[in-house]
Amino acid sequence: MRTIEKKLQAHKQSFLSVQAPPELEGRLRHALENVPVKRRRSKALPWVASAAATLMLIACIYQYPAFAYYGAKLLDRNALTSLSFSEVEEHGYGQSVNKSKTFDDGTAITVNGVIADDNAFIMYYSIDLPQGTVFDPDDRSFRYNVDALQGFLTDSDPKEGSGTFSPDGSQYKGIYKFEPVSPFSRTLTATFSRWEDSGKRITYPISFQFEANKAMKSIIKQKLSISVPVDLGTVHYDFITASPSSTIVRGYYDLEIDGHPRFTGKTKLFVNGTEVKSWGMRSIRHAETELPGFELDYDVLPTDQLESLELVLTNFQGYQQVEKPISLASPSDQSIRIGDEKLWIRSVTKTDGGYDIVIASKQFTILDKDQLSIQAGGSIVPVSSISNSRPWDLNNGNILWEQTYSFNTTDKPEQLLLPGFYYIKTYDHKVSIPVQS
Repeated sequence: MRTIEKKLQAHKQSFLSVQAPPELEGRLRHALENVPVKRRRSKALPWVASAAATLMLIACIYQYPAFAYYGAKLLDRNALTSLSFSEVEEHGYGQSVNKSKTFDDGTAITVNGVIADDNAFIMYYSIDLPQGTVFDPDDRSFRYNVDALQGFLTDSDPKEGSGTFSPDGSQYKGIYKFEPVSPFSRTLTATFSRWEDSGKRITYPISFQFEANKAMKSIIKQKLSISVPVDLGTVHYDFITASPSSTIVRGYYDLEIDGHPRFTGKTKLFVNGTEVKSWGMRSIRHAETELPGFELDYDVLPTDQLESLELVLTNFQGYQQVEKPISLASPSDQSIRIGDEKLWIRSVTKTDGGYDIVIASKQFTILDKDQLSIQAGGSIVPVSSISNSRPWDLNNGNILWEQTYSFNTTDKPEQLLLPGFYYIKTYDHKVSIPVQS
């Protein structure tokens, strides 16, 4: 059997080799362009520059008989999700379950073990086919699913899942991550489902005892009061939970626009000056304020010797106002710098219905179309239609994105009246989180 280190390296190489499809960029830009931006009418733009962090709950380390978090056997998140439960258990992690249910055709589903903390509930399971049958590697419509996890005061939604087939194709080993479960649950039920050849969906619940004393509790649960000013309002960070499975930072947006921002940006977490790997973000509704919120997911903390914790809002949605009209007298492919960004007026063309203006920009630079218009023949003419974006290859390794803006006028356009545009703005705003030694 390969060593754990080799398995982790293989998992890392597999992860790094995944590439996005080439058409993803255009789809993503098109989706962003069609997200309506609704500005709040009752709230003025907050330009207060405040950034403070208040320590409300001190960091605590919990140790249980079946688990000691820090020590020589510390595993990162990659290890927790790439190793089988038997290997994870060898490191002193989690609760062994080994509870099975067999289908009518002899297929058996087994819950091998679980890991729980205040950030997530991780379930390791396996599916064994009857002897003499194998999974079809070419069948992309995998018929087995994990639907729910329930118990006393627990109804946890699945977050993510993955799995692998055994070399002989007779077994599937999977890992599923759920929202945290209630510590008062004594019995948990995981519901599996399978699509039959007839198209009917069959569910298979598996119940097992949950031993809370073997669950991994949080290392840090800390209330924050951090506010970072951005162009359209403020980004608030209000809670951090560091557990043996992940580190979660929660917060919300208080912006001049309704709903979530087009570009949610990037927030980095540093421990003792070292960046902690980010695993992404999900949008939520903030429970206390009812404002659009977010949950940032990071790797486990690399050490229990915390000297410093820092959050850095690297970038976020920005808004650049355009103060002056843009001349359309001599369109060309030369750039027009406005603030930190550039626009290109590619052409102004007369059509049967009026005039078309082709404007290009970077991938995530989106024009504010609410009051976009032109000045022509002494009149202000609003835009009548806008095409989908399309790539403009500069043949130097760079690709811009252009759109055609149509205007119903017989007069030649003289100036473009653009209120502004949205873009990904670099902030690099650093805020320290106090820690106790």
